[in-house]
Amino acid sequence: MALWLAQHGYPVHPLTPGAKTPAANCAACTRVEHPPHDCPCHSQRGWCHGFHAATTDPDTIRHWWQSRPGFGVGVSCGPARLVVIDVDAHTTNLPSRQRLLPGIPIPPAVDLTGLHSGFDTLALLAAHRGRPNPSEDTTTLRVRTPSGGMHIWYRAPRNGPPLRSSSGSSSKTALAWQVDIRATNGYIVAPGTRTTAGIYTALPGARQPAPLPLWLTAELTRTGHSLDTTLPPTPAVPSPRPRHPRPTGDSQRVLASLLEDVRACEASPSGMAFTEKLNRAAFTAGGLAQAGHLAEAECRDLLLQAATHARPHQARRNALIVETGLRAGSARPIHPKERT
Repeated sequence: MALWLAQHGYPVHPLTPGAKTPAANCAACTRVEHPPHDCPCHSQRGWCHGFHAATTDPDTIRHWWQSRPGFGVGVSCGPARLVVIDVDAHTTNLPSRQRLLPGIPIPPAVDLTGLHSGFDTLALLAAHRGRPNPSEDTTTLRVRTPSGGMHIWYRAPRNGPPLRSSSGSSSKTALAWQVDIRATNGYIVAPGTRTTAGIYTALPGARQPAPLPLWLTAELTRTGHSLDTTLPPTPAVPSPRPRHPRPTGDSQRVLASLLEDVRACEASPSGMAFTEKLNRAAFTAGGLAQAGHLAEAECRDLLLQAATHARPHQARRNALIVETGLRAGSARPIHPKERT
C-alpha cells in the first residue's frame, strides 16, 4: 500500500506497529531538539518527526518497510494536496449549540435529540446548506476507522490556498463538532493499516479521492481553514460602477445572474448562504475567465462590488472568498453552452 500511494503522488511515512501514531524518533532526535525539516536523519533514510519525513521515494519506502514490516502507513496530507474529513463516532455530552456548527446559529426550537457524534453534525451542516451528506459520498474514497468513525478523502483545490488542519473540539477553528480536518500540517492513516483496535477499511465506492466539493471549500474558508496570507489586510472597496450591470453576451449574463444572487443577501444580515453564493459566483467567473470569455480583473471587481454591497463590514473575508473561488474556477474552464 505504501508504494502504491507513493506512485500516485501521496508522500507516506511509517506509523508505530499496531498504533495510529508516527514511528518514534531515533535516540539522537529524542535528545536534541531541532526543526523537523532540518533533521539530518531524512537524508539517511530515517523516519524521524512523523509526517515531516514523508516521501514518495520508492527506495526509501522499501528500506522502511523491509526493516520494519509491521509499520502502518501514514500519508502527509499537505504535500499530497489532500483534505480529509475525519468524522468521530465518540458518544459524549453535547457542547453548547454555538459549538455544534461554528458560525451557524441553531435556534432553541431545533430539536437536537439523537445528535451524538460527528456523523450527526456533518449531516446537519449538509442539510443546512442543502447539499449531499459527505459521509454518503460514494464518488470519493471513504475509510471506516476501527472506532466506527470515517475518513472522507478529497483532493484540495489545485489553484486554491492551502487549508489548515483542525480539531472538531476546537473553540477557534472547526468545521463542526466531532469533525476534524486533516490537511496542511497533518497526516491520515492509510486504508489497510492494522492497529490493535482494528483495520482501517476502505468502504464501497471510489478508491481514490475526488475533488473537494465547492460548498465544502466555501465552508472551510468561512470557518478560518484557509492559510492564504497573500491578501492585503484591508482590501480597498472597488470604485463605484452601475449598481446592477446588465452586460451583453451569454457569459456576462451568466455571471450577472449569480451576482444578483449575491447582492440579494443584503436583505438579511446573516444566513442566506452568502458565502456559498459568492463562492459559486467567483468559481464560475474563474472558469469563464480561464476560457477566455471574460477578463479576470473585471470579474474580480464585479465580485467585490457585489460582496461589499451585501456584506460591507467583512472586506477581508469577502476578498478571500473571491480569490479562493477564482483560483478554483480557473482549473475548470467554462463555456456558457456547457451550463445547464
